[in-house]
Amino acid sequence: MKQKNFDVIIIGGSYSGLSAAMSLGRSLRQILVIDSGLPCNRQTPHSHNFITQDGEKPAAISAKAKLQVDLYKTVHFYKGLAVKAIKKENGFEVSTESGEVFISRKILFASGVKDLFPKINGFTDCWGISVLHCPYCHGYEVKNEKTAIIANGEMAFEYAKLISNWTEDLRLCTNGKSELTLEQTQTLQKKGISIFEEEIYSFEHNYGYVSNIVFRNKEKIDVKAIYSKPPFEQHCSLPADLGCDINEQGLVKVDAMQKTSISGIYASGDCTTQMRSVAIAVSTGSFAGAVINKDLIDEDFA
Repeated sequence: MKQKNFDVIIIGGSYSGLSAAMSLGRSLRQILVIDSGLPCNRQTPHSHNFITQDGEKPAAISAKAKLQVDLYKTVHFYKGLAVKAIKKENGFEVSTESGEVFISRKILFASGVKDLFPKINGFTDCWGISVLHCPYCHGYEVKNEKTAIIANGEMAFEYAKLISNWTEDLRLCTNGKSELTLEQTQTLQKKGISIFEEEIYSFEHNYGYVSNIVFRNKEKIDVKAIYSKPPFEQHCSLPADLGCDINEQGLVKVDAMQKTSISGIYASGDCTTQMRSVAIAVSTGSFAGAVINKDLIDEDFA
């Protein structure tokens, strides 16, 4: 593209990035949104717990959002991957995989995270469809169904407590020797939650809709939904490359104003919070856009 200089480069063009782009476009800012087109919820058939969009397909929400943001003529889109960023005296230089270089005064990372799936046959196929991470996003749709949790230790105990709000037909799969304390084990058993310590081999499913968990000893349990919180990594390494602080959970550390530890760099959405939902991504993106615009105004008045 011909234009090379912008007020803000937004890396990540999903819900949070688009929300920030709208906020900044409405502030008459020259914006470049760089997006590789790989949102983490691309398999999820429906999005929930977002007013006016409850039950809508995630791809439909982002497509409609992009059409609306595109109406603001100072917002520009670049489909590709940002692979390098350098902090300069008066801003930043961002390079793409194809070799293009863009300049901006500020950068917003709305780049999300990449889930690291366990080596369980069928896990990837079911992710976002019947293998879920968030009961607030998807729990209502599988309420009172036969449900399993894959987790261990303290997280398993807390996860089981949480999910038991949506179903009493619940079992916990530790996928190996249980790390629960005796007290935790007894508490779960009193609540009727069975604990399975066998290693999991696969999920039997039909186009992502699970029917059975198959253990390595060939035993099975029938389920309609599974909750799991696999580990993740930042989808984009550039915040860390630029020196932004990363917290113990592997998230970009931001303050209450969505500012990172590096001046001029902001972050929003899933790359900054464990509360991964479309609604929160939109909220933090919109707020970040307003903060960035105010910072630009203050600099111009200095």
